[in-house]
Amino acid sequence: MSESFEPRNDLERQLLAVQQGEIVGDVFKNELISSQVFMPIQGDATGISNFQRSEKAVPLTLNAEDGLQVLILFTSPERAKPFLKDFPDFDGGLLTEFTWVLERIGDGMGISLNPGWDMGIDMDPDMVRQLAGNIVRSEE
Repeated sequence: MSESFEPRNDLERQLLAVQQGEIVGDVFKNELISSQVFMPIQGDATGISNFQRSEKAVPLTLNAEDGLQVLILFTSPERAKPFLKDFPDFDGGLLTEFTWVLERIGDGMGISLNPGWDMGIDMDPDMVRQLAGNIVRSEE
């Protein structure tokens, strides 16, 4: 992105801090687990803006070059706008807890947080599994 990245929420401040080496990855992971993320979902044409008829949201996933399926997430709806210009069917989204995403993500799927931005992170399936394991342990 040509636009500079000015953090707009706590998660973005933590993401910037971890990428600048100001905090360790575990601190960021804990912040991520307790944060909300924006998940683009495929629109369901109803004529009513931001209204979805079906109860099943179809999230934006892409296939990486290595064949890995990756769920696309953002730190806020505003961060998604430039990326989603290339995906006009994904004109809505859910602002939800990251734990909710981890509880529902398929096995073997990666996550890309803020794709297209310098301040983003790609998580392979092992990292996603590890994060999901952290929420199970923290709830016990």
